[in-house]
Amino acid sequence: MRFLTQRRRFSDLSEQEVLALAISSEEDDARIYRSYGARLRAEFPDTAKVFDGMAAEEDGHRQRLIALHQRRFGDVIPLIRREHVAGYYARRPVWLVENLGIEQIRAEAEAMERGAEHFYLAAAKRTQDADTRKLLGDLAAAEAGHQHTAGKLQREHLDDESRASEDRAAHRQFVLTWVQPGLAGLMDGSVSTLAPIFATAFATQDTWTTFLVGMAASVGAGISMGFTEAASDDGELSGRGSPTKRGLAAGVMTTVGGLGHALPYLIPDFWTATFIAFAVVFVELWAIVWIQNRYMETPFLRATFQVVLGGALVFAAGALIGSG
Repeated sequence: MRFLTQRRRFSDLSEQEVLALAISSEEDDARIYRSYGARLRAEFPDTAKVFDGMAAEEDGHRQRLIALHQRRFGDVIPLIRREHVAGYYARRPVWLVENLGIEQIRAEAEAMERGAEHFYLAAAKRTQDADTRKLLGDLAAAEAGHQHTAGKLQREHLDDESRASEDRAAHRQFVLTWVQPGLAGLMDGSVSTLAPIFATAFATQDTWTTFLVGMAASVGAGISMGFTEAASDDGELSGRGSPTKRGLAAGVMTTVGGLGHALPYLIPDFWTATFIAFAVVFVELWAIVWIQNRYMETPFLRATFQVVLGGALVFAAGALIGSG
């Protein structure tokens, strides 16, 4: 709260400070676009060229703003940045956006330009000073021009074929980094825990004991699967992406797959819990089939045979062992 009270209100800024704020904002945005370009260059070179061009545009606007400041106020530009002004439009941290997909990064860049334009327009409406109103209006027009330039650069460097190629590469990377390890985890958690959970259920007919066994099996399998996935491949040669992301996807989905049919045993009545667990297993197995068919392009019948038949055999083994 103390920090917020020390931020300047935009209405209290002088024209020189508004100009200095615009200069620092243009500089920050150019750095952000260059960071996006560097992040995407290896996998999406055409989109990287778009961001390089947008960074160059921001540099040009910054130079014109500096020249205007020199004519009106001299060479010394006050140090004022976004974080110094209450209510000024914010930028998401680059490290956060860089972890998003290519479409999200493109959308973030468009939102950056729209946010800047809307802010300047709103600020221009609130001021009564003619010179300040003109200055803010010019800045809004400049940001609108950035949006036009972004579209022009995309048409120049990112034709339909290039964009489709990059989208396919992004989809492939998403599948390799998130879907593939997550699917492996879901299959492992859903299928491998069937036998111990239902063997315990039919052997003891004690719902609480069954739940504890299921919880231990699910969490243990999740930890093991997560560490195994993360340690098996650093992603440098295989191109499968961050080992941390893959380990997280595998570990979480393994745990979820096991807990799905363990949680019903929190219900005290044994047969009610067991029938609900049956239904959950049915949903889990068909969800795996759908993911395999949707993202891994596995033929539906083959996926059904592999997953449903395999799960049924594991379930039957656990039930028979528990009943014996």
